[in-house]
Amino acid sequence: MTSENYSAAALLPPFSMQRRAAGTLARAVQLWFAVTVAGQLMFAAYAIVLYGGAALRGDMAGWNAVMTHGHVPGDTAGNAAIVAHLLLAVVIMLSGALQLLPQVRARAPRLHRVNGRLYVAGAVIASVSGMYMLWWRGTVGDLTQHLGTTLNGLLILLFAGLAVQRARTRDLAAHRRWALRLFLAVGGVWFFRVGLMFWIAVHGGPSGFDAATFRGPFLSFLAFAQCLLPLAVLELYLRCRLRGAAAQYGVAALLAGLTVAMGVGVAVATAGMWLPRMH
Repeated sequence: MTSENYSAAALLPPFSMQRRAAGTLARAVQLWFAVTVAGQLMFAAYAIVLYGGAALRGDMAGWNAVMTHGHVPGDTAGNAAIVAHLLLAVVIMLSGALQLLPQVRARAPRLHRVNGRLYVAGAVIASVSGMYMLWWRGTVGDLTQHLGTTLNGLLILLFAGLAVQRARTRDLAAHRRWALRLFLAVGGVWFFRVGLMFWIAVHGGPSGFDAATFRGPFLSFLAFAQCLLPLAVLELYLRCRLRGAAAQYGVAALLAGLTVAMGVGVAVATAGMWLPRMH
C-alpha cells in the first residue's frame, strides 16, 4: 500500500463513528415515520367521523360545509367520485402504514402482498377520482395549484406502476424504493394540509395567500412542494446511506427538523381543524 493509500485511509471515519451515524439516521427515520403515521391516522379518523357520520345520517349535503362541491344533487358520476376518493383515502392511509412495517414484510409476507395490492389499487383509483374532481367538478385555488395537484396525481400513477413492475420481476430492492416514493406521493394532500397549518402557526395567521379566495404565492408553492419536497428528502436519504458519517448525520438532522415542523402542523391541524369537526 502506498503512502497515498495510507493517507486516504486515515481520513475515513472509524467503523464505530459510521455505525453511530447509521444508528442516528435510523432513529430519525423511525421518529419521522411515527409522527407521519400518527398524523395520518388522525386525519383518517377525522374523515371517517365527519364524512362517514354525515352519510350515515343521510346528510350528504353536510359535506359541502367543508368541501367545495362536496355533494351535488343529480351529479351521479361526480358524487360517486367523491365517495370513492374519500373512502379510498381512508383505506390507503391505514394500509400504507401497515405496508411499510418491516415486521409485516418479514413475518407475514402473504399479508404484505395482499395489502400491497389493496394499497396500489386504492391509490390509483383515489388519484384518478381526485383528478376528475379537480378538473371536472371544480374546487378552490388557481391554475397553478391545480397543476401541482395534478402532478401529484400523475406521480402516484407512475410510482404505483413501477412498484408493481419491480415486484413482478423480483427486483425487491427497487420495488421498495418505488413503494417508498408511492407512499410519499399518496400522502401529498396530507402533507399539504400539515404544511399549511405549520405555515399559519409560524406566521400567526394566513401569510402569502388570501384566505378568502385560497390563492397566493405560498399556496402555489405548496401545491408542488406537497409531493416534490418529501420525494427530494427521500432521495437524499437513499443516497446518504452509501456515503460517509457526515452525510448521514446531515440527513438525520434535516429529517429531525422536518419532523418537528410536521409535528407542529399535525398538532395545529388536529386542534384547530380536525377535532372540532369531529364533535
